[in-house]
Amino acid sequence: MRKRHPKAVSDSASEPSSSSQQTDNNNDVLDKKVVDVRRSGKTWFSVLILIIYSSWAVYNHQHGNLPRPLTAKQAGKRGFSEIQAMKHVTALTQFGPHPVSSDALLHALEYVLAEVEQVKETAHFDVDVNVDFFESKSGVNRLVGGLFKGKSLVYSDISHIVVRIMPKYESEAGENAILVSSHIDTVFSTGGAGDCSSCVAVMLELARSVSQSAHGFKNSVIFLFNTGEEEGLNGAHSFITQHPWSSTVRLAVDLEAMGAGGKSAIFQAGPSPWAIENFAMAAKYPSGQIMGQDLFTSGVIKSATDFQVYKEVAGLSGLDFAFADNTAVYHTKNDKIELIKPGSLQHLGENMLAFLLRVGSSSDLPKDKTLETSSSDAAIYFDILGKYMVVYRQNFATMMYVSVIMQSMLIWVMSCLMGGYPALVSVILSCLSFILAWIFSVAFSVAVAFILPWISSSPVPYASYPLMTIGLFVSPAVLGSISGQHLAFSFLRKKPSNRNSNNMELSPTLRDNLAKLEAERWLFKAGFIQWFVLLVFGTYYKLGSTYLALVWLVPPAFAYGLLEATLTPIRFPKPLKLATLVISLAVPLLVSAGGFIRLAGTLIGMLIRFDRNPGGTPEWLGNVVVAVVIATFVSLTMVYLLAYIHLSGSKRSIVTALCIITALSLALVASGFLPAFTEDTVRAVNVVHVVDASGEEQASFISLSSNTPGNLNVEAEQIKEGFSCGRENKVDFVSFEAKYSCVSKKDAEVGWDKSDVPVLRVVNDEKGRGDDERRIMAVSMETGGSSRWILGIDMEVVEDFTLQVGEEEEDEELMIGRGEKSSGEDGWHQIQFSGGKKAPTKFVLKLYQKKGVEKKKMQRPVLKLRTDFDRITPQVQRVLERLPTYCSQFGKSTSPFTLAFLASLPYTK
Repeated sequence: MRKRHPKAVSDSASEPSSSSQQTDNNNDVLDKKVVDVRRSGKTWFSVLILIIYSSWAVYNHQHGNLPRPLTAKQAGKRGFSEIQAMKHVTALTQFGPHPVSSDALLHALEYVLAEVEQVKETAHFDVDVNVDFFESKSGVNRLVGGLFKGKSLVYSDISHIVVRIMPKYESEAGENAILVSSHIDTVFSTGGAGDCSSCVAVMLELARSVSQSAHGFKNSVIFLFNTGEEEGLNGAHSFITQHPWSSTVRLAVDLEAMGAGGKSAIFQAGPSPWAIENFAMAAKYPSGQIMGQDLFTSGVIKSATDFQVYKEVAGLSGLDFAFADNTAVYHTKNDKIELIKPGSLQHLGENMLAFLLRVGSSSDLPKDKTLETSSSDAAIYFDILGKYMVVYRQNFATMMYVSVIMQSMLIWVMSCLMGGYPALVSVILSCLSFILAWIFSVAFSVAVAFILPWISSSPVPYASYPLMTIGLFVSPAVLGSISGQHLAFSFLRKKPSNRNSNNMELSPTLRDNLAKLEAERWLFKAGFIQWFVLLVFGTYYKLGSTYLALVWLVPPAFAYGLLEATLTPIRFPKPLKLATLVISLAVPLLVSAGGFIRLAGTLIGMLIRFDRNPGGTPEWLGNVVVAVVIATFVSLTMVYLLAYIHLSGSKRSIVTALCIITALSLALVASGFLPAFTEDTVRAVNVVHVVDASGEEQASFISLSSNTPGNLNVEAEQIKEGFSCGRENKVDFVSFEAKYSCVSKKDAEVGWDKSDVPVLRVVNDEKGRGDDERRIMAVSMETGGSSRWILGIDMEVVEDFTLQVGEEEEDEELMIGRGEKSSGEDGWHQIQFSGGKKAPTKFVLKLYQKKGVEKKKMQRPVLKLRTDFDRITPQVQRVLERLPTYCSQFGKSTSPFTLAFLASLPYTK
């Protein structure tokens, strides 16, 4: 046998150890490349601060950047001057509250009439200005949706000022008009600087300017200064149904205010896209978000504007503008001229003037009164930084969305097929990551919402200091998102990897590091899945706000594909680049940061009037709504950012900081150091002297209720009138009044006359003839001289009804037909009446009983009536004087003045 050379033997024997050493050396090299997966905590904090600062800067520039107010000299004859418009606001607010039927409203009408007569005298010699002081006849307004759905809104003797401006020598201009509308009247609790003297002032200045430019128009412009809007949109309805010029209107623009000052933005447009497309091309400072339109039409925002009448009753398309700063002062004493920021009226005025000049001169103004359009052709619109407005039709948007969806589906399917089982597991765990983030974020934030009523005297302790919501809701929401993602991150680290398909021998350290890096990437890609799902659902349900899903999906996907090259099984993943995050969020933050912050701020301000029927909703509900909205925003927008935190050295510090911020915020609330309400941000209350005349003996008491969540124990104790508070004291006349209130002991009959007490009596009661066996009951109503009342009709008993305004035979009968149950009421239909000083106070109501109704089974009254007077009795005066300064009377169309009489008619009477 041949012997091997010793050196060869030695070399052969050393081969295994050499191979093992080479593998170890390779692993060491790979370890050095991949082991340092933790990024600097300072870097993460820097990026976080950059994103927060950028979001706030976008918000301030988009909503706080107002134009410089112009004087009359600077604006010139054909320009818009805020200084001149503010003079009108000052004059109108000096009249004080001017609701329908008040002397102050007559003074306000006289002022506006004098101003438009001045416009007529100074108009261009080639321009016709027609002024009409219009007094409406009786009418009934029945809307199919929104706040007044199912109610019958009856009106009589309400006055408006209508101004038509058109060129003298354009024969067809009078037959094609653009309507610009707002209301002069206010609720009884405020002088209404924002709502809506600011809008009336803008219209007066616009009328002056247009009267100098309309000689070049091809269409006319009608300015409608209406009254009765606060009583159920009656002014707009009476113009549309009774005024002869209404048939010439082709386009409607409504000016409103949900607060005082700031930018006036479009929050409703359409249904035809023609108006919003022309506005986008003409406006100097365009402002508007379809997100507000989606929320408003969905009923989330409990309000209504005249634009609803123009769409529903007249079939018109157009635009609806609103001031939305300081929403907490809406319908309270704090709706003051001081809150209207300089530049607010200039912003709306210049936008409207440019729009009117464009459409007034257009030969493309739709000639048909009804602008028919399919839902697929509706416009999607949003502004970018208040300088550019993007408008595109939904049919184009749908095609774009479908294209993106198909491409995204193809990419994900191919990715799963190429990656095999590990990639499929990763996709599932990615979905789990954002689902857990949502669940934990909402849960943590809502938990704080439930804690607040236990540690604070008010369920909404942050009303006066909205920035407190950062510590109360934003911090726990972020903490919840991190916790949810952390669980998914842990699962992703343990899943089988698809980065080692060639069975390379890897050290435990390297294997763990690779798992972390791959988990980080899948958490980032979870954002794609989240927004992809929202894009699919939004497109299916044709929501205009779905464009946000596209904005938050495409740029991050583009950045990821551009900067993070496709990783094959041979190439190991690396930490995500910070540049990927910055590029991903640049466009989404630019487009949506301002809108998200504004929406959250508006929602917080609306908590002042959150409970439409005091006591009708749980005290914690307002907090929960705010908490869920904020947690939703956090979960949606931070999905990409939080993917970077799990490999950050600052993770523990961030969690600790969030816990400390939340704890300190709760401690601050518990200490009461920052009051929930101040003189600038008041609590909305109603103080009403109620006289219940429905029984054999009259009952008289003071009712103190609040539209702001929370009980009134503290306030009742401070007033010292012997109030007892609770749900057992509810004044529930078909939910006309509070379901929870503080009620005083019975008072003497002081402050009203017997003639004020309403009367319901049956004047005729007979059976139908022939096959019609229905019982017909004619009821005479005397409302005690009040021109404002609400009547409930039991629709469990009554099938049809008619109302005759007045008792004379020649008086008009209204509302012939079937009455629907009012929304939210248990079997009752509401008739709400308002009118001017000459409105009738006697009515005849004919009720047609349903067949087969047995009297013995009917326990409740068939009619319930409440009449309201703007009169302060000595008892109410005493309560108002002792009411804390952080409280304010709150006015709305279904709430009483300071004196209310109740009456009812039993079915068996």
